[in-house]
Amino acid sequence: MRIDLNCDLGEGAPNDAELMPLITSANIACGAHAGDVATMRRALGLARVHGVAPGAHPGYRDRVNFGRRDLALTPDGVFQLVREQVQELRQVAAGLGMGLTHVKPHGALYNQAACDASLAEAVAAAVYEIDPRLILFGLAGSALITAARTRSLAAASEVFADRRYQPDGSLVPRSSPDALIADPDEACAQVLRLIRDDRGHTVCLHGDGPDAVGFARQLRSALQTAGIEVRPFTM
Repeated sequence: MRIDLNCDLGEGAPNDAELMPLITSANIACGAHAGDVATMRRALGLARVHGVAPGAHPGYRDRVNFGRRDLALTPDGVFQLVREQVQELRQVAAGLGMGLTHVKPHGALYNQAACDASLAEAVAAAVYEIDPRLILFGLAGSALITAARTRSLAAASEVFADRRYQPDGSLVPRSSPDALIADPDEACAQVLRLIRDDRGHTVCLHGDGPDAVGFARQLRSALQTAGIEVRPFTM
């Protein structure tokens, strides 16, 4: 068994440099919900040093709510938003002699596209137009995964270490008091269960958690003990 560990970085949390050696894919904020050109360059540079696959993390232009508030964008609006942000990070990466490997939508955009087929198609269409070799990360079993495959994009089904699930496979909304898993032992157990059930290709770690680095180390150790190889997702 093998799994990719991805983390949302370049969002202003102080742990990027410590987290980067512990993960295999970095989702880098593209300047909308968080970040700017300087943070993009810094995250890309760290990814190169540690051999981490760099990807774009486009979100709603809503810094006040960190891109986590649902917006009523049309599919065309989502297409433009994703295209602009991925292109911006791609240009910054090109300036460093690097390319991108994947795209993972952020926050509310991710959750809305997971259940709205028209928004999922808009995301997939934008990614495909930029580079059909890019991998689209999406919630396992969601409309994003279906849209990626319909577009003949590589799709990485994502599961979460520190989020609880509803019976239908969707995430418990962050507005719920039990949305997040605070106990690292419980989170590690959930990851191992999801991997063994063949639920996903990549596991999300949140870089803005209270002890993100400590948890990342504990999860890597749990995976090693279980004989699960950690490496970037490839088709």
